[in-house]
Amino acid sequence: MWQSPFGNIDPITISAAAALLCSIFTQRLASRQSELWSETIGWLFLPLVYRVVGRRRQQDDSKTWGEAPLGNPETQPATAASLWLVSLSIVTFCIFRAESFMIAFLPILTPLLLAAQRYLRSDVRTSADSRFFSPFVNTVWGTALAALFVILTMLDWDFRWYTLLIIPGAGLLVLFDVLTSGNIKGSRFIQPFDIENAILPLAVRVVILLAILLGVEKVAFDFATSEPLMTLTLGLAKSFTWHFIIQTARNSSWRTVTTTATFSIVSTLDPFVQTLDTQAVSHVIVSFLVLGQVIHILPRQAAAKSALWVFSLASLVPFIANTIAIQTAQSILVRSQEHPIASLIHNAKAGFESLVERQSMNYTAAHNEYRRRYAVDPPPGFKAWHEYATLHQSPIIDDFDQLFHSISPLWKLSGREVNEIITRVYETKDSDLWFCTFASDQAQTSCSHPYRTADRNIQNYLNGMFENLRGVLPEVKFLINHLDEPRVLFPPSPVGDFHSGLNRTSNASTEFTINHRGGQPVWDKLTKFCPTQQSTRPAEPDYPVEGYDIPFVNNLTATIDLCSHPEYSDLNGLALSPTSFKLIEGLVPVLSCGVPSTMSDFVYPPAAYIEPGFRYDESGDVEWEAKRNNLYWAGSTTGGYANNDKWRYYHRQRFVMLAQNLERKAHYYLTEVEGVVTRVTSLFLNSRLYDVGFSRILQCEKDNCKDQSAYFPTKPWSDKDRPLRSKLVFDLDGNGISGRYYKLLASKSVPLKQTLLREWHDERLVPWVHYIPISQEMEEVPEIVAYLTGTQTGEGLAREVAEEGRRWFGKALRDVDRGVYMYRLFLELARLQDVERPAWE
Repeated sequence: MWQSPFGNIDPITISAAAALLCSIFTQRLASRQSELWSETIGWLFLPLVYRVVGRRRQQDDSKTWGEAPLGNPETQPATAASLWLVSLSIVTFCIFRAESFMIAFLPILTPLLLAAQRYLRSDVRTSADSRFFSPFVNTVWGTALAALFVILTMLDWDFRWYTLLIIPGAGLLVLFDVLTSGNIKGSRFIQPFDIENAILPLAVRVVILLAILLGVEKVAFDFATSEPLMTLTLGLAKSFTWHFIIQTARNSSWRTVTTTATFSIVSTLDPFVQTLDTQAVSHVIVSFLVLGQVIHILPRQAAAKSALWVFSLASLVPFIANTIAIQTAQSILVRSQEHPIASLIHNAKAGFESLVERQSMNYTAAHNEYRRRYAVDPPPGFKAWHEYATLHQSPIIDDFDQLFHSISPLWKLSGREVNEIITRVYETKDSDLWFCTFASDQAQTSCSHPYRTADRNIQNYLNGMFENLRGVLPEVKFLINHLDEPRVLFPPSPVGDFHSGLNRTSNASTEFTINHRGGQPVWDKLTKFCPTQQSTRPAEPDYPVEGYDIPFVNNLTATIDLCSHPEYSDLNGLALSPTSFKLIEGLVPVLSCGVPSTMSDFVYPPAAYIEPGFRYDESGDVEWEAKRNNLYWAGSTTGGYANNDKWRYYHRQRFVMLAQNLERKAHYYLTEVEGVVTRVTSLFLNSRLYDVGFSRILQCEKDNCKDQSAYFPTKPWSDKDRPLRSKLVFDLDGNGISGRYYKLLASKSVPLKQTLLREWHDERLVPWVHYIPISQEMEEVPEIVAYLTGTQTGEGLAREVAEEGRRWFGKALRDVDRGVYMYRLFLELARLQDVERPAWE
């Protein structure tokens, strides 16, 4: 008998310990980028590992301990059919592990394997020597209950994928059946064999199949980017893992394969990325349960097997460290009214009250205010517009500066020239714009496109907006951009400011160009007409507050000004690689949903906000007290087209990296010691405060799709009202504006909003009153989330913002408020394209 160098420790205990250790190490290194490559390397080295490590068996006891001892005189040399079948089963196992289905798969397989052995074989022996663990080791119902418990702890799994588990489940059941004793009746080809004696021919077949699989992956999806050294290390670790698991299984039960692999997966789940306390605790409990299964599947005679309980530290130590880190982070939070967020909210409320109070109370005041602001009379029909706005209790009467200043550059063209350029642009090949006409007598809009038929509901949207205004609004025609991305860049004015007077001029040009730049960097185009020299003096804050070097947004206009922030060229998918970007350079009037600061589209309320999926339904909301105390966001990788590794810098990808702490970067927090607030730096991010992830990977070349799928842990597709179950909800641009924003504003949650685009509502929504603004860098997010969820003062302020945003949405962002805006926009368009109007400067 081979003597163990560890004294009284049984060789099978040693092999089980080595199997557990190697499995944990392998799982720690595991990554989807290198899974199949490392598996191939592992099987290439496995025969060598057997030769170097040697076959150390118990020649006597092992034959009586195992359920189906291999290497006995009855086993025959492996047939080619048996080898190929086992190889195919192993590769099927590898495929599903590479696609991250293994957590759901392995626990299910344990009771299935026990059932197959118990009801198909007569030589299965009970082995547990513990009353507690015996049901979870020796009974089908006990192992099934344990498997169900493991699965239920994985709350983010999409159960629609579970039907696919039939494939690897059947594969491994066949594998274990072939590797256990007893020939298959009626078969001359499928015979059990000693896997150690056949390790070389088996490894050759596995490597061949994996090579074929890698070739298919290259053709169909391309390879995910991986690090060669890490892949090699992982491959070597897998070869040792297979070696020790096979040694343990052949001398006890092949159920140790599933239980050991399940333990390695569960025990290495990082509590620092779990979104629920119950989830983190349940993973520790599950790891204890599965480790107990591993230990008690080993033969009763195995000496010192209780020492294997030391592996419970693999899950317990990280859990304790995470608990301490959370408590420490909560203890240092600023809890007084000295926090910058409290000051920003207080100051912003005063600004909002001023906005509401300064609105004109009658038509004369509104007329005079228009003259004061713009040095020109209001357009014809302004009085009727004012009556309509006051009749519907519009809280905003005067603040339409963005609308006026976007249209006024076109006054350099005469009315006839404006009409001419609208027609010419529409008829230009590949302009990809909708041409719409509004008929006053019917109050109906009719839109057409050279080749498209679906207008994203634009026509019906406008018709529903003005159905009760027949004969009131002027007849206009206009171009609408149905793409998410903006379209128009006006050339700079050759002369002075508009307010210098309305004089006849002929300087403006009616020429234009259309340039398709989709999938390419467009920062040079976006900033083409920025001043060559920028002032080094920072913009004056709207609400001056000491931020302690954390970049809280205190001037939204300055924050989204591209000309003042050249660093944005590498921080947004629109700048790096827009999905589509059909840029029109010239004085062309086009309506778009949202535009960056340097572009010149006329912004209007888009139809996206009234689509069924984006409409707020109070039945899907819950009261503040019932909401989870965290930040929620789930969505797709829209926002840019990924055709190189720059996708890491797109705005959505950066946000998910931050919220999932994927790069373990330093975060900024504020702490208060003896009344003094200071900034501290920490690598810790409390994952309990974030429920964030991608649900779909799209808009990418196949290799970049593969890289992102491997890099980001994805979430299952969730219910459309899922965000409303959290107190904080994040919203950020996709390819263009976010259609879900109004739903979040109308809800009882507080939106955290990051955007680089101007929208029609900007002058009526006040940051820090109706929502929490977020900078492009997002460096302030950890502190904002920690303060608003972790302190009594912060949570109270968050609730105030949620309630104020909800109340104001019901007053200023109603369907009729969008109609008031469009009514005024039509008046300005009608004056702009009046054929009798001369060109002005």
